[in-house]
Amino acid sequence: MASEELAQKLQRRLQLEESGAAVEGEGVAAKGEATAGAEAERSCLTASADAELSAKLCRRQDINEGAAQPRRAAVFNPYTEFKEFSRRQIKDMERMFRLYDSGQDGYIDLMELKLMMEKLGAPQTHLGLKNMIKEVDEDFDGKLSFREFLLIFHKAAAGELEEDSGLLTLAKLSEIDVSIEGVKGAKNFFEAKVQALSSASKFEAEIKAEQDERKREEEERKHRRAAFRELKSAFTQ
Repeated sequence: MASEELAQKLQRRLQLEESGAAVEGEGVAAKGEATAGAEAERSCLTASADAELSAKLCRRQDINEGAAQPRRAAVFNPYTEFKEFSRRQIKDMERMFRLYDSGQDGYIDLMELKLMMEKLGAPQTHLGLKNMIKEVDEDFDGKLSFREFLLIFHKAAAGELEEDSGLLTLAKLSEIDVSIEGVKGAKNFFEAKVQALSSASKFEAEIKAEQDERKREEEERKHRRAAFRELKSAFTQ
């Protein structure tokens, strides 16, 4: 009787040990799976970061080789970015830019710049034209945006262009007055101008002048229409 009871206890103890080993094995397996999952996740994140960096490097290479267009800033305000120029000067530059932007795509490409320099009486070689664009081509797209076009006159007025630069020739031959002193490199020209008149008050004065000009033109149109009506009524009587 005692031997049977002892045998039952030993059998029960064996069953408990086997059950515990199974649970421990499951825990080890689960822990191994979790570790493997974490390592896989880290590997995935590393691969993702490497892919993103690789994509950025590939895009920069494409931009440099002309196979892709760089992303541009959504907002560009020439009046706030180029405060050294008056509204009238910027409008003159914009008219000139649109005149030579024959493709009407918002850019002056190599052939359009070639035509511009020929019209100005200063034709350039193909290499010379490429160097002109390169001097202000901030986004490496091989053509001039309006902002880069304004940079030509900004650099000319600040004396930042070499005497033999095609861009300086463009600035000198254009009909846009950025001041002879500025083109010659007198950097204090605009500094003295800013000291004499603050940018804010100058901007407001120019806007008011434009509004007055529009009012004057409207009054003249009214007078002409009134005179025409009087002349017409004289013939119909």
